[in-house]
Amino acid sequence: MLDVYGSTITGLGAYRPAHCVGNEELAQLTSVTPDWIVDRTGIQTRHHASPDEDIVTMSVEACGKALAMADVDTADVDLLILATSTRLQRIPGAAAQIASRLGIPSAGAFDVNAVCAGFTYSLANASNAVRLGDARNALVVGAERTSDLINKDTPDTYVIFGDGAGAAVVSRSERADIGPSVWGSDGGRHAVLETRIFDDGNEYVAMDGPLVYKWSTATMPKVARQACERAGVAMSDVAWFVPHQANRRIIDTLTRVLGFADDQVSRDVIHTGNTSAASVPLALTRLRESGKTTPGDLVLLLGFGAGLTYAGQIVRMP
Repeated sequence: MLDVYGSTITGLGAYRPAHCVGNEELAQLTSVTPDWIVDRTGIQTRHHASPDEDIVTMSVEACGKALAMADVDTADVDLLILATSTRLQRIPGAAAQIASRLGIPSAGAFDVNAVCAGFTYSLANASNAVRLGDARNALVVGAERTSDLINKDTPDTYVIFGDGAGAAVVSRSERADIGPSVWGSDGGRHAVLETRIFDDGNEYVAMDGPLVYKWSTATMPKVARQACERAGVAMSDVAWFVPHQANRRIIDTLTRVLGFADDQVSRDVIHTGNTSAASVPLALTRLRESGKTTPGDLVLLLGFGAGLTYAGQIVRMP
């Protein structure tokens, strides 16, 4: 007989690159104004990584903070999952390098590319590993350098994306604090958001913003409700809503449709931009650091984007 344990988030950590980029700076590089950027996206600032702030370095910083909060020794970490879609070096994956830098040389380690849903997919896998006894503690980190793949000649994408890393420690517990994942995909619409080779020979993000908005606002409310049902909680029991930080218009629409009050919703996108797989853990960490949450608060997480892929789950705030 298999022993099935509970799983819980015991630590969170975030890393945002030193260079904070305001709309005025971007307006000088593109054909749009600061007011246009705010009106279209709600974003005021985002961070762009320097050459020294690569995926591994940012992930190590975020993981170190999460481990410190969890008070978990590296010797007790058995698994590390990295969610990323923007590491330009394809082989090898970066998860093993992150583990080695943290002093965890023999942990299981692998990368996940589910783009903006990457962290929520990885969190589900880490939770399952802990619950089945494959790991005592697992590190999950979402890290992106989207600034390597955005083109100033397409301002509707250039002004949205940012860089950073967010991490969580998932530990064994007596209670199931990480609910079942509701995940899915729609590969027939992959061209809505993907990287392509442009005329200058470089690879950049290409996005049909209106279609992304229509798809996400039409699809994600059902996923959110299913995540609550599978966790055995009512939407009214959820204290906080932390969706993928795509842009403020999408977040505001989902907030209204799902019936959350404005002060229950993370809008980290305003200050961090869209960081793809890093957006949910960055937003969750900022929410905890705000001092507004209480340990045990129910949180609805939603990751969605390129692929098209999506995943949602209910978790308890550490």
